[in-house]
Amino acid sequence: MGLIAVLVVAALVAGVVVTTTVRASLPKTTGTADLPGLGADVSVLRDDSGIPHLYGDSITDLARAQGYVHAQERFFEMDLRRHVTAGRLAELVGADGLESDKVIRTMGWRRIAEEELPTLKPQTRQVLQAYAEGVNTYLRGRSPGDVAVEYTLLGLRLPDVTIEEWTPVDSISWLKAMAWDLRGNYEDELARARLSGRLSPAQIAQIYPPYDSTARPPILSNQEWSPTDEGRPVSSSVPSALTDAAASTSTTSDAVTSPRAAAAPRAAAAPAAASASADDPVVSATAQQAYALVQDALDAVPQLLGRGEGIGSNSWVVAGSRTSTGKPLLANDPHLALGQPGVWIQNSLRCRTVSSTCPLDVSGFSFAGVPGVIIGHNADIAWGMTNLKPDVTDFYLERVVGDTYLRDGDWAPITYREEVIKIRGGADQRITVRSTVHGPVMSDVVEGANDAGGRAPTQQEGDENETYAVSLAWTGLIPSRTADAILDLGLATNFQEFREAASSFAVPSQNLVYADTEGNIGYQAPGQVPIRRSAIPRAAPGFWPAPGWDSAYDWTGFVAFEDLPWALNPTDGVIVAANQAVVAGETPFLTTDWDRGWRSTRIAERLSGLNSISPVEMAAVQLDDQDPFAKVLVPALLGVTLEASEGDQISQELLDFTREARELLRGWDYTTPAGDSDAGASAAYYNAVWRNLVKSLFDDELPVGLKSDGGSRWRAAVTDLLDDPDSAWWDNKLTPNITESRDEILRQSLVQARLELTRELGKDPGQWQWGKLHRLTLEHAVLGGETMPGAVRWLVNEGPFDVPGGSAIVNANSWNASLGYEVTAGPSMRMVVDLADLDGSTWINSTGVSGHPADARYADQVEDWVSGKQRPWPFSEDAVRAQDPDVLTLRPEGSTTG
Repeated sequence: MGLIAVLVVAALVAGVVVTTTVRASLPKTTGTADLPGLGADVSVLRDDSGIPHLYGDSITDLARAQGYVHAQERFFEMDLRRHVTAGRLAELVGADGLESDKVIRTMGWRRIAEEELPTLKPQTRQVLQAYAEGVNTYLRGRSPGDVAVEYTLLGLRLPDVTIEEWTPVDSISWLKAMAWDLRGNYEDELARARLSGRLSPAQIAQIYPPYDSTARPPILSNQEWSPTDEGRPVSSSVPSALTDAAASTSTTSDAVTSPRAAAAPRAAAAPAAASASADDPVVSATAQQAYALVQDALDAVPQLLGRGEGIGSNSWVVAGSRTSTGKPLLANDPHLALGQPGVWIQNSLRCRTVSSTCPLDVSGFSFAGVPGVIIGHNADIAWGMTNLKPDVTDFYLERVVGDTYLRDGDWAPITYREEVIKIRGGADQRITVRSTVHGPVMSDVVEGANDAGGRAPTQQEGDENETYAVSLAWTGLIPSRTADAILDLGLATNFQEFREAASSFAVPSQNLVYADTEGNIGYQAPGQVPIRRSAIPRAAPGFWPAPGWDSAYDWTGFVAFEDLPWALNPTDGVIVAANQAVVAGETPFLTTDWDRGWRSTRIAERLSGLNSISPVEMAAVQLDDQDPFAKVLVPALLGVTLEASEGDQISQELLDFTREARELLRGWDYTTPAGDSDAGASAAYYNAVWRNLVKSLFDDELPVGLKSDGGSRWRAAVTDLLDDPDSAWWDNKLTPNITESRDEILRQSLVQARLELTRELGKDPGQWQWGKLHRLTLEHAVLGGETMPGAVRWLVNEGPFDVPGGSAIVNANSWNASLGYEVTAGPSMRMVVDLADLDGSTWINSTGVSGHPADARYADQVEDWVSGKQRPWPFSEDAVRAQDPDVLTLRPEGSTTG
């Protein structure tokens, strides 16, 4: 941010950023501190990694203490998140936050969070309130500079830095950001609408290929899940906890019925992609402009968890019959955006005496700002999460005339509301938000959106006096009770209670893997999944934007929780969930835009080759860096002739130069290590070839913002295209007088990669290293960018690091081929839970517990995380105390301060 750059320069010139200032905000970790409202003392034991383990006598005492400790360690991160999620970022950082605020205010995240709060269980509301009071106790009496050094820097350029009290709605709002970044296929739906008219339906279908469930199996086989009563797992009586859609809110559709929708018809089975026919969509340039404006608006939202290629996860669970311990093992490593501080904060919440009045006994990974544990284990069960990615967003093209829009032949009034955006250091701005029955009009957010018009992608002619708008329907804009699920998962003691907790998990939908100390393993797909019909005949529901003027395309309800896939104790003793398709069939319909299953298939392959799987072997599988797609592409590359022919524009000398590099692919084991090795040299060249290939193959015909990222879907597309040498994709449209063949594009990619790496890494291919291209810098969200002075970046950032792995690889340090080789997302944490000995479990965070740059725990886990090591995860109090922890006692009364 340019504004922050000026701010930091001023800070340096003024001499404010000195050790005493930086260290002023470090938390107290020993002794005693007052925490009014406690029923009894709470002990905070910080282990060798500074991870806080909290011991108390009630759930609300533990929640209050967790709020206090989270504020100690990560309050600026919490405050940044709440400003973003409330559409008030400009109040914190100035005009640089304005565009984000416009988009989030238009969607109304905080408005929905406010509606959710009174619908939650009384115990959940009590926990949220206690957590907020714990946060506020820590803030009370402290200046902003005493809370975090970021406020000191912000205050130099923009006056009047203030910190507001924390509220329960601030915690719930963060769940909206989580749901937004993990929401599923909205980018693909919007991209297809933008590409229609530019490309033929057949070409679009080729870059959105159907999921190959034969080559890359789904999470559950037909034997493990059937949507019919016969052959389906016997279901316990699990009541759905999803709330009804709130018809009164202007941001939700009044056509949506009860989310249970038990009586609603299921969406008809549909092909995985549209195929060419007279019914295929035709979108004019002006309609494409409208969709492009929506894309620009949505891109303005900060990536708090990340989005795009690489945002997913690995998780798997193995039954005791397959393990060395005789009890289940569970592994999880969520793939999210990587920064400093990291997304997660590790902690434990433990009742000193577990009973019906104080049943909490949980340890794992939390979000700073949200009470409870998101992923982890308690004394009885463990659970992991990966993004389910169901299609929970739809775009509707609306016919607008004046203040009305067309609905079933009548003109309905548009709903309006005004929003005032305060800008720190600037004048307030007002925006007008329009909503239809489907949701907020997103095409209004970007200036000039009202100029967009043209034909809808439905073959229906419009009136020349009409203007088209694009509205958004998203399950995250319907009040739900996901906050209940977070608390209830930590309290569950068996699979039935686990499923009951999961029934409240509305958005974002997650694959939940399960294991318990009794030896059971299981899986549950929760979430609010809309039922609707396709806008285009023979296409899958939600594949294309729909005509908003016809209520036949509205959501008619949601898949009932009882109809969502689940399994308990499959006969093969293994469940792998890594964002691939959930089931082989099409019922219930979830989406067509799955991750294409390269990671999940490789994990299953690794596990099948192990006997008596140990916890160490589980952790080793998380580090697997073999690229399964290379087995498809490398033979094709080795089969291309590198002999020049008459009239060839590439000289034989250059081809011979390229042949030297191509030899790296011969005999390569397809691994992608970061260090100096033969495999690392091969990986560097292979990935450079792949990047040049997708640029030549796809990017000549794709608009800005839709270039190939080289991830899972593009690998599936090229797999099919290699067998279709006559596809129009092989012809590079940037060379109009030449019609390239498949082999010519492959040859050009080999040559271009050789030249690129010669420039970047030197002339000798044997000296190339994948890690020198594939690097990661953990950047601070506000102060870590390239516009910052070097001294500040040194203070708040970590790296760069050479890292292995890549996109669609188990060790998923992903990169975007349209941008370069730098890491864009990766395993935000790794954990392996041993249900035979919970103290034998291991974990690692991508950064550290602390959010304070001067704290020794700010980045103390980074080197272990980069190298693939995990640290002991103490659970019993004896194991925690064996690490000689720092002990802070939080007292309900006294005169001490913390």
